[in-house]
Amino acid sequence: MGNRLSKIYTRTGDKGRTGLGDGSRVDKDHLRVEAYGTVDETNSAVGLLLTSDLPDPVRACLDRIQHELFDLGGELSMPGYTLIPDGYVDGLEKDLDAFNADLPPLKDFILPGGSEAAARCHLARTIARRAERRLISLAREEDINTAAIRYLNRLSDLLFVIARVLARHDGGREVIWIHGDQRTS
Repeated sequence: MGNRLSKIYTRTGDKGRTGLGDGSRVDKDHLRVEAYGTVDETNSAVGLLLTSDLPDPVRACLDRIQHELFDLGGELSMPGYTLIPDGYVDGLEKDLDAFNADLPPLKDFILPGGSEAAARCHLARTIARRAERRLISLAREEDINTAAIRYLNRLSDLLFVIARVLARHDGGREVIWIHGDQRTS
């Protein structure tokens, strides 16, 4: 394994540039840095969700996802390096099908909420969508592993489904959106 960090600050980024895994240096607002930074935000949001009371199957799934997101961040920090295989996408699809199987069909839009854990999951979902947008922007400029884009797309779908599961966990409920002209004051 590579060098361990023994000193956290290096001062090498004080002028607005940062090092990538291949040794090259780019501006801190470079599309690649934006992409892996937003993947890191997604991972942090999943970590926050994991502090909630969760059903065991959800916890096991999210634990695995955290490791996969770290792999994705590593891949994005090293141009030309691939760590996200198609199998990661397949795993998310398997989880999606399993968690969605017992949910009632969705007939209305739902609002983020329903329970604290569900709201945290919706937050992670929206950050994952932003990470996907950042990765698509990067893909316009550089060659990107297409499995990474598919991974983030499926992840946000999975987090939506898990939020629905969590809204029902321990007797909670989903919050159905009511259009403005149908709400009573």
